[in-house]
Amino acid sequence: MKAQRLGAWIAVILGASYFVIPLIGTIEFSLRMRRGEYSLDAYESVFSDIQFRETFGYSMLMALFTIVFGMLLVVPTAYWVRLRLPQMRPVVEFITLLPLVIPAIVIVFGYLRMYNSSSYLPLTGSTTGTNILLVFSYITLSLPYMYRAVDTAMRAIDVRTLTEAAESLGARWTTIMFKCIFPNVMSGVLSGAFITLAIVMGEFTFAALLNRPAFGPYLQLVGANKAYEPSALAVIAFSITWLSMGLLNLVSRFGKAAPAKA
Repeated sequence: MKAQRLGAWIAVILGASYFVIPLIGTIEFSLRMRRGEYSLDAYESVFSDIQFRETFGYSMLMALFTIVFGMLLVVPTAYWVRLRLPQMRPVVEFITLLPLVIPAIVIVFGYLRMYNSSSYLPLTGSTTGTNILLVFSYITLSLPYMYRAVDTAMRAIDVRTLTEAAESLGARWTTIMFKCIFPNVMSGVLSGAFITLAIVMGEFTFAALLNRPAFGPYLQLVGANKAYEPSALAVIAFSITWLSMGLLNLVSRFGKAAPAKA
């Protein structure tokens, strides 16, 4: 028994070391910009860079649009499949898994082929259209995570009973959706939102090939031209991801403790 416990602890320590030691090394290197002493010069250089602020703000805005429109797409779809079309569930799950199978480079070249300036819907012909196409790309990329988070939250409530109760009181479809369904699956929506935020902030392929000033291409640009700032940016990106995962954990616990709203 003691040998098994010792082996388990050794496995945990080795696994944690695999992730923690490189992170510690990255943090330590990011503090060595000033010769002979530790400093926050690399972080000051990053935060004072106007391009950092512009790309970070742009990606945050794109993440917000992705979360909102992704939520408006996924929640009604998951609700309708669960309530009216349960036989379509395998088909919908297969479709939502496709972004995990099809490489991002293939998807973005397909978008460029379909929505170039000579097509019937020339989204790439203007800045606004390209931004819309980028949001669609991010929604596609985050679809597997958003759909499964919402579907898991929807399994925890009695969708049919809530719908029938609302209909018996004369509620319309929009009222049922936004006052009955959304509040009860909010934990799933927030879980998908935090994962989507982490994905959008680190995504490179879509933003680079669509020539958008996003945070991912900025990370690559700084990494190719500077020494200490890339380590500082890596730490910042890690912090965003870990913050999202921490918030995801809190939301999951809150969702388990919160009762369903009728």
